[in-house]
Amino acid sequence: MFGRQVAYKWIVATVYVSALFLDILDTTIVNVALPKMGAELHSSKVEWVVLGYTLSLAVWIPTSGWLGDRVGTKRTFMFALCAFTLGSALCGMAQTLDQLIAFRVLQGIGGGMLTPVGMAMLFRAFPPAERARASSIIMVPTLFAPALGPVLGGLLTEYLNWRWIFYVNLPIAMVAIWFGFTFLREHREPTAGRLDVAGFFLSAGALALLVYALEQGSLAGWDSPEIAITAAIGLACAVAMVLVELRIPFPMIDLRLLNNRIFRQCNVVSLFSMAGFFGVTFVLPLYLQNVRGLDPLESGLATFPQAFGVMASAFVAGRIYAAVGPRRMMSVGLMLAAVTIVLLTRIEPDTSLWYIRTVIFLRGMCMGFAFLPMQAASYATIPPAQNGRASSLFSTQRQVSVSIGVAVMASILTAHMRLDGPVGSDAVGKAMDGVHLALWVAVGFNVLSSLAALFIRDDDARHTMVRRR
Repeated sequence: MFGRQVAYKWIVATVYVSALFLDILDTTIVNVALPKMGAELHSSKVEWVVLGYTLSLAVWIPTSGWLGDRVGTKRTFMFALCAFTLGSALCGMAQTLDQLIAFRVLQGIGGGMLTPVGMAMLFRAFPPAERARASSIIMVPTLFAPALGPVLGGLLTEYLNWRWIFYVNLPIAMVAIWFGFTFLREHREPTAGRLDVAGFFLSAGALALLVYALEQGSLAGWDSPEIAITAAIGLACAVAMVLVELRIPFPMIDLRLLNNRIFRQCNVVSLFSMAGFFGVTFVLPLYLQNVRGLDPLESGLATFPQAFGVMASAFVAGRIYAAVGPRRMMSVGLMLAAVTIVLLTRIEPDTSLWYIRTVIFLRGMCMGFAFLPMQAASYATIPPAQNGRASSLFSTQRQVSVSIGVAVMASILTAHMRLDGPVGSDAVGKAMDGVHLALWVAVGFNVLSSLAALFIRDDDARHTMVRRR
């Protein structure tokens, strides 16, 4: 059956979802274990365990589209999956912090290429009429993994050892590697062109420097000379990249794809919605742990119902997508998600955890109805030959939007509370002011994304809006 096209799409989906789950899980599972890592490795610079991975992602995401087109999607994807797996194993064996950071960079090389190349493979395997169905598959790891990360990380760190947060990747990754090498098919694009050297260095420099400034700005202070210089150089690289990439025939990041109306508008919606989504995901654990005194496992269990909300709505959204259309589903879903965040602005230090779990579950349901049509409609009018470049561009935007959301929330919270430990009883009131303000900003992000979705035209996505028989 694996030789038939009808079955091959499920092969791609299986391998991609497994890899995507591990990649996204790794972004949240590590945070819980940072204190124990620092204590065992005798270093206070453990934030670089997270930052090294993030910066590596930023460098390799833009490159992945060209590599997949030029070298082949199967080779590129399998190299990325092997690099991620090897990096995971080495991270678990690291004896010094420098070793751990270096191995996290290796993980990031793989993680940076997995999502864009895998997305291109998936959307080539699933015809436009089945994009909503494919997107419902993607939704599960995309929103389930961030919720599972803190829970699993807390369990492994508390009852085994922090090294198991990396070893846990290995069984799933090994099965995915065997499955991919055995059944995936190679695909190259004859129009890939040569390596855009200038585009590679400028995009890598711009994204890495800007992400670094956003990640560290709230800690070092936005008036810090280091942050100001880093951000200025990053912006200069970004401007130079735009000028260079618009003038060459085969750019590393094909910005001309933003002339595609529905692709451009879905990127705008994604920019605001992902900033709001991950911003709230950043704020709530700090409120639960630093203000209320919950341990990481209890905190993770309090926010975990969001994953069930996403799963409950994603499959329903896939079935009604053709009848309702992406414009209304995205706009209404994101506006209702904003309403759920408004409900969260009412939380206090003694608010029932069941209230929080219920609201988080409803938020997950709303985001499922918004994210699925966004994923399905984004590539509706992108030619198959440009899927790889489009996936790189979309993934680059998403990486920046997550960094923006977290940076904004961290800056607000830093002005009102400490982020590295419990808040004193005399500072709880001020801390809650910061939590409430950060959540209201997240409401703003969601409202902006909902309004941006109103400019999407369902007719542009008509090829993806085919009702199932």
